[in-house]
Amino acid sequence: MCHSHQRIRDESLGEVHCGDCGLVLSENELVTAVPLVREGPTADGSGRGIGPFVPRGTSGRRLLGSTLTGSRDGQGRPLGWQRRYEFQHLRRVMLRQTQRGSDGMLERSQARGAIQLAATNLGLPPLVATEAERLLREATPRAILRGRSLPACVGAAVYAACRAYSIPRTLGEVARTVGARRSEVGRAFKVLHRGLGLAAPSVNSHAFLARYAEELALSQGVRSTVEEMLEVAQQNPELSGLPTHGLVAAMIYLAADRGGEHRSRAQVARVSAVTEVTLRSTGRILERLMSRLRAP
Repeated sequence: MCHSHQRIRDESLGEVHCGDCGLVLSENELVTAVPLVREGPTADGSGRGIGPFVPRGTSGRRLLGSTLTGSRDGQGRPLGWQRRYEFQHLRRVMLRQTQRGSDGMLERSQARGAIQLAATNLGLPPLVATEAERLLREATPRAILRGRSLPACVGAAVYAACRAYSIPRTLGEVARTVGARRSEVGRAFKVLHRGLGLAAPSVNSHAFLARYAEELALSQGVRSTVEEMLEVAQQNPELSGLPTHGLVAAMIYLAADRGGEHRSRAQVARVSAVTEVTLRSTGRILERLMSRLRAP
């Protein structure tokens, strides 16, 4: 148009334009080749270095790029009932075929969505949710949890994953989150623990202390007092049968009251997920023990 013979190739935009008037003469692909990846000791030899991260032991849903809405065509015109039925049938076939290529029954069930929902409500990191999915995937072909409800199985897997990574979550909290009874989740966890041979160490009491103290906004002095009480409790066999989270909650209530940062039993019970009766009885045992230790 301007009778110029100066052409400039812009690699960042992938186009060739005129150097005088700026007219775009031709457009090319933005990415012309796959970037080369340096082979390392952990490479699989495929040379592929692009694509999203997929967690270990899982595979994302391999769906087609197009989305079949089933109500309008490509030009926005409404479809008749026969064409809508055909598109609905194609959508069902597409979902069935793509999910069949995934690994395991976990992809075709509601377990993955339930695990993700429970992890979100409990504030768990993605690593714990991935571990819970792995446990359910290993337990499915062995029929370890056969005959149990889905909420109980999901709760058992989430609780086992929390125990594996020392996340301070109680069995009652997990059971309420998944919508199952505590006894059902507990029995499913025992079966899963025995069937897969899990280590599942008990959660450290200091993890519960850090969580409860942060939610109750306690000072460092109260936390130090509770840590001293925990050291004394570990050496006393009288407190060995009490649950860890209930014991920590009772210590926090007593230490906060002595340190001038009073918190009501209802507040501590709500944060620690124990009843006020349990908190009161555990606090009496601790007071009797501390008075006995202070006596000459």
